[in-house]
Amino acid sequence: MVLVLTAPALASGPGAEVSADAALTMLQDGNARFAAGKPQHPHQDKARRVLTAAKGQAPFATILSCSDSRAPVELIFDQGVGDLFVVRVAGNVAGVDEIASMEYAADHLHTPLLVILGHSKCGAVTAVVEKAPLHGNLASLASKIKPAVFKARMAHRDLSGDALLAAAVKANVQQALADLLVRSIIIKDLVKAGKLKVLGAIYDLASGKVEWLEPQPEAKESVGGKAGAK
Repeated sequence: MVLVLTAPALASGPGAEVSADAALTMLQDGNARFAAGKPQHPHQDKARRVLTAAKGQAPFATILSCSDSRAPVELIFDQGVGDLFVVRVAGNVAGVDEIASMEYAADHLHTPLLVILGHSKCGAVTAVVEKAPLHGNLASLASKIKPAVFKARMAHRDLSGDALLAAAVKANVQQALADLLVRSIIIKDLVKAGKLKVLGAIYDLASGKVEWLEPQPEAKESVGGKAGAK
């Protein structure tokens, strides 16, 4: 018999008792099921919908991800209604609105784990790498990605094409992590208190697998935190 760790069956209000390590395991196990083509689709029935409507939400993780239609977060991690607090924006950038949304989840809903999720072949990152002409408000969004692309170019002067894009996607996740910790005292204090763990990850569109990133040396102390048990 295989024991599958799932989110709390009852939405008992803000802050279901789940540690950061347990939350990470649930995401990893769910992604493994999804990538293998064996999702269980937990918490997606009428009973779950009615329960969360009546009792409130208690998501076990907050995830900032790209808006790309090929990267549906709940499906990627094989989770259901009320399990994840998802913030989606093109390029998974951490701007004011995105950070405010993550602060709400971490400080008010008490999610123990926060993940910045990038993905392969990201269109927003590609546009910056290729210096594509951008119109309307896209230029403002791209400005949040440019520092990451610059860092990727400087660190990998020998790369071009898909290899450079992959490096830029990774750097963009790390940039969002840095922006979040610099601009949010709330998030930073929760991490320091051991109440929140923050990680970066990259979803591969082709394989369906999520790669978990190690914190950068300069951010390890702030990002790693403790286990994050609440």
